[in-house]
Amino acid sequence: MNLLAKTRNALLRPRITIARWIALTTLAAMLVLLLVLKGLMSLVMGVWAQPPLLESGLIEKVAAVARIVDAAPEAQRPLIAAAAGDASYTVQWLRNHAQAGLPTGATSEQGEGAQRLRALLNRPNARFEVFEPADLPAPDGQRGYALLVELSDASWLLYRVNSRSWGLDELPRNLIVVVLMVLTSLVIALFATRYLAHPLERFAAGARRFGKDFNAPPIPVVGPHDLRQAILAFNATQAQLKHFLNDRTQMLAAISHDLRAPLTRMRLRGEFIQDAELQAKLFQDVDEMQAMVDAALQFFRDDARLEPATTFDLAALLLTVVDGFKDAGVEVDFTGPRRCVYLGRPMGIKRVVVNLIENAAKYGREPAVQLVVTAEQVVIRVLDRGPGVAEHLQEQVFAPFFRIEGSRNKNTGGVGLGLPSARAIVQEQGGSITLRNRPEGGLEARVTLPVG
Repeated sequence: MNLLAKTRNALLRPRITIARWIALTTLAAMLVLLLVLKGLMSLVMGVWAQPPLLESGLIEKVAAVARIVDAAPEAQRPLIAAAAGDASYTVQWLRNHAQAGLPTGATSEQGEGAQRLRALLNRPNARFEVFEPADLPAPDGQRGYALLVELSDASWLLYRVNSRSWGLDELPRNLIVVVLMVLTSLVIALFATRYLAHPLERFAAGARRFGKDFNAPPIPVVGPHDLRQAILAFNATQAQLKHFLNDRTQMLAAISHDLRAPLTRMRLRGEFIQDAELQAKLFQDVDEMQAMVDAALQFFRDDARLEPATTFDLAALLLTVVDGFKDAGVEVDFTGPRRCVYLGRPMGIKRVVVNLIENAAKYGREPAVQLVVTAEQVVIRVLDRGPGVAEHLQEQVFAPFFRIEGSRNKNTGGVGLGLPSARAIVQEQGGSITLRNRPEGGLEARVTLPVG
């Protein structure tokens, strides 16, 4: 598809993607900064940063110049007035009001600033007129601010300035502008990021929830176009996995039924063998095959790994397991808090801990369980004082059907699916399980589970 066709399709079927949303957000921020911010700055600078003329710091200057000009001879007043001005404003002495060329009928100022100026002039009845840019005619294209002050002989002083920055100094004014720009940009950025972040957060939460619960509902399809496509793909994958797991469960149930039948027939036929030693060996092989089939089917069809996540007391669960071993005559020590609320699969975690304690009691001595809770994770340590496991085998023991000892006798160690099943249960809850030899002797099995 050429560039023209792509452009036509994009115009005919516009889609809000993440890239387009970022571009639109940037454009909106620029427009707001150029248009809306200009209005806000004018409002703030006109009301706060530029207070009324007679409430700004010019009152003392105006009063001082007015007193000097009022006391000077009439011939010298124009020169004195002109000399009183500076680069920021000009002063002009006028014989009458008409010479100012300003609109007539203006009301004399009566505010607090005007009262203060009258006090400085020592003339309670002095008149003042203040003109904003909108009040002034601009025949030459320039308009500014004007202040008329009446002198004692009914003449006037005209103060004029083209621009004002008298309310605040340059640094505070610049700080106000920067603050307004930052606040405006933050508002737009928060709106834009919320539009993107909220669907992403729900996507991540749904993915984490599915990692702990295969029966979790699909994730709502919201957000930009490409994010919606990712959510649709994830939901489709989730549905396929559920379908696969259901099919696998049904298939394994059929395999379980089909494998038990020939093993039963083998045992029945063994009853007719006259040689007792041969019969015993056959029965031992049949029992071992039956145990391997049952263990394999239980591993692949593990219902604990499909258990929905729920909130439960992990510490109470571990104490129940420890008490169960004590009732069976195996002394197991427990260390940790007596209460720990956790969101996970209690049946699966119980099976993992039982398997690890059984290994600790079978191959070591002095089995113990420790529970450590932090803000980020929960750690369950199962300890013993046995011979430990060689470092090069500490990862290999998690492979299905692998055993350190060569015997396949189920009475001396099962068929090698206990630790693989435990790791599968833990990993499907977002955790990990590792083995390491203790410096003081023995083995530590560490189960790490995430919080949240």
